[in-house]
Amino acid sequence: MCDEGRKMKKQKIFFKIARLILLMAFLSILLACGPSVKSVKRLQFMEEKVSSPNTIEELEAAVAKFEKRVLDISEANSQIGIWYKMIATRYLDKQMYNEALKALEKAVLYYPTNQNLYYFIGVSAGFMAKASLDFEANGSRVKAEYYLKLSESAYKRAIELEPTYVRSLYGLSVLYLFDLNEAEKAIPLLQKVLSIETKHYDAMFLLARAYYMSYEFEKALDVYDKIISLSASEQRTRQAEENKKIVLDALYGD
Repeated sequence: MCDEGRKMKKQKIFFKIARLILLMAFLSILLACGPSVKSVKRLQFMEEKVSSPNTIEELEAAVAKFEKRVLDISEANSQIGIWYKMIATRYLDKQMYNEALKALEKAVLYYPTNQNLYYFIGVSAGFMAKASLDFEANGSRVKAEYYLKLSESAYKRAIELEPTYVRSLYGLSVLYLFDLNEAEKAIPLLQKVLSIETKHYDAMFLLARAYYMSYEFEKALDVYDKIISLSASEQRTRQAEENKKIVLDALYGD
C-alpha cells in the first residue's frame, strides 16, 4: 500500500514536470528566436542537472528547479516588453515615429492588452501618414492609406480595451476630422470625451468644428456659446467668438 502511494506521488510529480516543460516552451517562444520544446528541455536539463530524476526526492527537487526557470523566463519576457515600450517612448519624444512603430510592434507582442501601446501606435501611424509623400509623383497614396488605417485600428483597439480612454477618443476624433474627412464619426467620440471631462476645451472646439463640417450649424453655435460662457481664457474666448461668426455667416449669409 505504501509502495502504491509512493508510485502515485511520483506519477503526479512527473506530470507536474511535464506541464512545467510545456509552459517553459510556450514562454520561450515569445522570445525572439523561439526555440522548440526539445531545445528548451535540453537547455533546462543541462542548466539544472536534472536529466533523469527518479526518486521522489529527485523529482521534487526537479520540480522546484523547473518552477524557478519558468518564473525566470516569465519575468524576462515581462522586462523585455517594458524595455520595448521605453524605447518607443524615447523615439516618440524625438519625433522619430517610424522607429517608434517598430518598437511598439514588438511591445504589443508582450503586452497585447495594454491600451497605452495602442494609443502610441495610433499617434505614430498618424504622423507617418502625413510623412508618406508621393516621391515618385505617380498619384499613389498606398503608404499613406496604410498608416491611416493602422492609426484608426490602433485607436479603436485602445478604446475597446478602455472605453473611457480620453486620449484615444480624442486622437481618433482628430484623425476622422483632419485626415479621413469623416466628421460625423468624430461627433459621438467627442461627446463621450465631454461626458468624461466636461471642460475639455480642445474637445469642445473639435466638436463645434465637426458639427460645422456636418452642416449642423445650430449645434456648432451652441458649443461655441458654451465655450464663451465657461472659459476664463481671453484667447480661447476670442477664438470661439471668431469661429462663431464664421458659422453665423454660413447659416445666414448669402
